[in-house]
Amino acid sequence: MNFTKTTEQSSKYEHLEKMSVSDLLFNINQEDKTVPIAVEKALPQITNLVQQIVAKMKLGGRLFYIGAGTSGRLGIVDASECPPTFGVPFDMVNGIIAGGDKAIRRAVENAEDNTAQAWIDLQENKITENDVVIGIAASGTTPYVIAGLEKCNEHTIITGCITCNENSPLALTAKFPIVVVVGPEFVTGSSRMKAGTAQKLVLNMISTATMIQLGKVKGNKMVDMQLSNDKLVDRGVKMIMDEILVTYEVASKLLMKHGSVRNAVNNFKK
Repeated sequence: MNFTKTTEQSSKYEHLEKMSVSDLLFNINQEDKTVPIAVEKALPQITNLVQQIVAKMKLGGRLFYIGAGTSGRLGIVDASECPPTFGVPFDMVNGIIAGGDKAIRRAVENAEDNTAQAWIDLQENKITENDVVIGIAASGTTPYVIAGLEKCNEHTIITGCITCNENSPLALTAKFPIVVVVGPEFVTGSSRMKAGTAQKLVLNMISTATMIQLGKVKGNKMVDMQLSNDKLVDRGVKMIMDEILVTYEVASKLLMKHGSVRNAVNNFKK
């Protein structure tokens, strides 16, 4: 089967260094506009994977993202936002990056080429058949990620991926691949741009849709969010005011007493 890395093909723009700032920004924006359209084409694939995640999480399973470089960092960002947004345990959605936590800020030499480390990293988290592992790699060729999914397949753990190249080794390895074809980047090969944006959009969809399906949103509100700063406390108070039609002062007292919007509303109605 033919495999061409469209993410590595030459940009359709030439002589970038001769462009004005306004021209650079305009052209980058023109390319960025194509990303949601590419994501839309992958919606059936995203749907299939989310349904698998929801089913496993209802059995007590967890979600793992594994990746290297930008892709690994994006997984960590999405995982880290789930507890404060949806009030879930910190180990329910996990981000693992090749090279370990130090690779979040600085590239670790040859980490993405290590074909043994991903499975070691997953085993350290006591991975089980109830869990789901999603490999993230724009290129679809990252050895760390592919080898990790291969091991998961051997152990009958559900695997998915987010990549931007059709027929890539990663897409062919994952049982539930998501392939968002964004084409060549504005700066040739800089897959932190359109490919990174596509990955972020898909990650948002996966985690948000999963948490809604698990009952972590009521109406359109984050009723289980953590009250970790004044802005979120204020938002929670206003949610309660809208839901049960009480004053700001009453809503604030209910929130402080019960610890979450959901509990405050439920206990008030009782």
